[in-house]
Amino acid sequence: MSDNNDYLRTNASGSFRLRADVLALMMKGAGYAAIFCLVIWFSIAVIYGIGKLLPPESRDTQDPTPYSFNLSTPSVVQV
Repeated sequence: MSDNNDYLRTNASGSFRLRADVLALMMKGAGYAAIFCLVIWFSIAVIYGIGKLLPPESRDTQDPTPYSFNLSTPSVVQV
């Protein structure tokens, strides 16, 4: 196994090599972030598509938690 870690083939030492390595790592991180965002977007698009496949009557049904909208005013008034 080789100890050659010059995957950018800069053959240089000093600040250029450091900047090239940092840029490569930032691009790798940006790629991972882009993949993560695309997976989230695709998941939302799939859920939206499944929702559009449901019949329109399913949107007009009663709320499964009928007491969730009952937000009464508190009996104790805070000043």
